[in-house]
Amino acid sequence: MFLIALLLQLAPLVSSLNVPRASCTISSLDDVDDVLASCTDITVTSFTVDANTAFDLSALGQGSTVTLAGNVTFAKSTDFDGPMFIIDGSDITFDGAGFTFDGLGPEYWDGLGGNGGVTKPQFLKIKISGTFKDLVVLNAPRNIFSVGSNDAALTISGVTIDNTAGNVLNSDGKKLAHNTDCFDVSAHDVTITGCTCLNQDDCLAVNSGSNILFSNNVCSGGHGISIGSIATGKTVSGVTISGNTVEKSTNGLRIKTVFEATDGSVSDITYTDNDVEASDFGVIIEQDYENGSPTGVPTNGIEISNVVYSGANSVRMTEDDGLQVFVLCGDGSCTGTWDWNGLDVSGGESGASLVTHPLLGSLLPETKNICMDLNNPSLSEADLLIQ
Repeated sequence: MFLIALLLQLAPLVSSLNVPRASCTISSLDDVDDVLASCTDITVTSFTVDANTAFDLSALGQGSTVTLAGNVTFAKSTDFDGPMFIIDGSDITFDGAGFTFDGLGPEYWDGLGGNGGVTKPQFLKIKISGTFKDLVVLNAPRNIFSVGSNDAALTISGVTIDNTAGNVLNSDGKKLAHNTDCFDVSAHDVTITGCTCLNQDDCLAVNSGSNILFSNNVCSGGHGISIGSIATGKTVSGVTISGNTVEKSTNGLRIKTVFEATDGSVSDITYTDNDVEASDFGVIIEQDYENGSPTGVPTNGIEISNVVYSGANSVRMTEDDGLQVFVLCGDGSCTGTWDWNGLDVSGGESGASLVTHPLLGSLLPETKNICMDLNNPSLSEADLLIQ
């Protein structure tokens, strides 16, 4: 009797211990609703996400932790735009623990990306504050991380994105994978650090937001690091691009605004200590971007101001006809302080620009091999051409 009484007294204490419960484990989509309703410490084991359906963690409780304990495969979908995975919440910790999200990209890729052909879903929609770390993303059908609105700071770290299987050439000579941006950001207070992006498009594309740090990442095989494209009504400010490696890329460091876009701005962009290898353009700033390609005619509805290259940004062109620096601004829409002192360029051609910023030419250090042909009558040709 004494033993039974003692066990009854201990029962509440034992039940209160933090013992993992099977009900806090997601091993199929059928588990998601119940787990999110009752748990804040969640484990995801290996399973396959059903076709044409999102793995949706948008109802996470504040302060939740999600930890992978196995690889997750996303079954081939048809006529599904995605996202394939959604996570939303405040003060969330997502720990990939080195496991993989596999998007089965080769079953979608046709060289057209989001511009036609097979419908290819966007992969990951991230709308959390907190941390997202240590996930491997394999073979995304198209755009990979879409980082949206968050109620506080978010840090993404230690993520590896491997879309190298999409480098296989199509019958037209173009890569099978297309529109595979690694990080599309439209949010505030975001840090992306220590990640690896192996893809066929932008490594980073900041479309709107402020207080964004992109540091110590590796970008390989794509279109480089980009601010934009900036559309009507969108603003970007306070972005620092620091300590990154860009290799095997068509472009290096890029700012692009949409042709005829208005009521937007890009300001206070700082590049520090980046190591860049590019074939077509080392540094490119253009205000003529339309439907994925330039028009050649800049417009001035989006102001670009205060662009700084500090520390030691090294840009090397891998093709003889690649342009080291190309700047194409609209009439009066490139303003403020542009500081090129931390930029060193080599290889390729010295580049050209058509700019109406009256100080841009004089701000270029004479030690740099950059040719700036400004369309500004107030500056003489001697002031504009630096060989």
